[in-house]
Formats: sequence, structure tokens, C-alpha cells
Amino acid sequence: MKKLHIKKGDTVIVNAGNDKNKVGKVLTVFPAEDRVIVEGVNVVSRHTKPNSKQPQGGIIKQEAAIHISNVNLVDPSSQKATRVGYKFVDGKKVRYAKKSGEEI
Repeated sequence: MKKLHIKKGDTVIVNAGNDKNKVGKVLTVFPAEDRVIVEGVNVVSRHTKPNSKQPQGGIIKQEAAIHISNVNLVDPSSQKATRVGYKFVDGKKVRYAKKSGEEI
């Protein structure tokens, strides 16, 4: 399995595409496809037939996956896009924001 710089629950900013500069929380990560689903980003309309969950059927808005290269982690201190670095603290590997040096 691949090691990715983005994890579920991270706050990210989109840096390319129709939703550029939108900020959202990562809902799901697909490491095999290098894709993520971000809350409120890349919303698509899905036409569904009536079923037990949706007795009426109709058009449902939901988020679709975007490529992981199109998102950057948001720096906790400055709220701007940053790259992710790794360092060892007390024998544990931790992620940190390259811009501010703050641990994530």
C-alpha cells in the first residue's frame, strides 16, 4: 500500500480544477487510485431509481473523488496551503507543516 501525505480527517485546500481554492475536510482516501473525497468539493448530480433508502428516487448531490495531487494540506497556524514533512519526535514519526514547522 502507498504512503500518502493526506489522511482522513485532514483539512485540505484544492489547488487545481473547477473547485480551486475551496477548503474542506477529507472524508475518504483511496490509496490504490491516489484519490480523495473532500467535503463540499467536486459535487456531482447522481440520478437514482426509487429504492428502500430513497423511496422517491430522483437526483442526489454527492461528492466525487479528486486526484490527491490537486489538494494541499492546510497549515494549522496560517490557514494556507503547505507541504508535508516527516520527522521523528521521541522515537515516533510525526507529520509537520513545511511552512510553519508546526506538527500536524
